Amino acid sequence: MAESGKAASSGATDPVSGNDKLSGLKALVERAGTRKRGPAPVEKWDPDFSGDLDLEIRADGTWLYMGTPIARKALVELFATVLRKDEDGFTYLVTPVERYKIGVEDAPFLAVEMDASEGEAGPVLTFRTNVGDVVEAGPQNPLRFQNAPENDGVKPYLLVRGRLEALLTRPVMYELVTKGEEVELEGKTVFAVRSNGAVFPIMAATELHRLASGGEDA
Repeated sequence: MAESGKAASSGATDPVSGNDKLSGLKALVERAGTRKRGPAPVEKWDPDFSGDLDLEIRADGTWLYMGTPIARKALVELFATVLRKDEDGFTYLVTPVERYKIGVEDAPFLAVEMDASEGEAGPVLTFRTNVGDVVEAGPQNPLRFQNAPENDGVKPYLLVRGRLEALLTRPVMYELVTKGEEVELEGKTVFAVRSNGAVFPIMAATELHRLASGGEDA
């Protein structure tokens, strides 16, 4: 279910015009200097709650403002630098002086590319997100796999920063699976991937065998 996010201002107009609420937020974020420095130190900021903003991130990575897709990739990347997910489970667009709740249908980011290499501790899996983050999976940025009964499989996520995750796109998930192996973990045989010395279980080996045999019980 998407997090709720209603308009904080009734006077907003076209989502890319120079006079609407979104453009004002853009100017504020740029004054905070995040565009060239990467993600802002949002965890250190504690502004008062400013209301709900009619901004939603769809599961396919599309950003909508007042129901209209934001066409400017640079604007999406800019706003992505000031996102924060709080303990209440909601995602906020945060500046030093404002904090707006937005809607997120699934994960705020998508992992759209993966690179597999060898490091000192073994395999290293590096991911690129749709908003320009480059993240190595490991103890600080774990992969997690959520059961998805609706498609008889799993949904893969990568922790990008704070509590913000990226959903791996289907092509990236297929590529990731080719790096998997069966390992013993806590007394159970699981199908897992490794990165930066950490092991990330995808599913029980018995479940993998069931899916590989067409869904029939082994």
